[in-house]
Amino acid sequence: MTIFEALRISHDIQRELAQKLIATQGDSAERHALFSQLKQELAVHSVAEERHFYIPLMQQDAGVDLSRHAIAEHHQMDEMIEDLEETDPSSPSWLAQAKALAEKVEHHLKEEEHTFFQMAGKLLRDKEKQQLAGDYLSAYDEMKQAS
Repeated sequence: MTIFEALRISHDIQRELAQKLIATQGDSAERHALFSQLKQELAVHSVAEERHFYIPLMQQDAGVDLSRHAIAEHHQMDEMIEDLEETDPSSPSWLAQAKALAEKVEHHLKEEEHTFFQMAGKLLRDKEKQQLAGDYLSAYDEMKQAS
């Protein structure tokens, strides 16, 4: 397995959770559960991804800008989650904010998969792609169990 395949597993989970979240209504147990799951998935994924994908890419000049851009988007999503946590889940603005987050997640994942992965594929050697996948999955699993 390569780092790209490993990252796509979490990307698919994020897409599914984001879509389910924006289909919820009111201050429901389902909304709280899905928000909690999405929040955890985004947090665990972004830390493991930054550590075992973007930081290694930053070691090469050609990987610096795309890595910085992706990490900045992770921070934007963190801020959107914080805003959601401070908003009443039964208010209409909560759903509007959740939809904005879902759109941001989709934009970010699409950009990673269609642009960043291609660039990274040229920068990383095959052995690195497999090594990073193992490192990423170990970190991801460890943090997922700890949270």
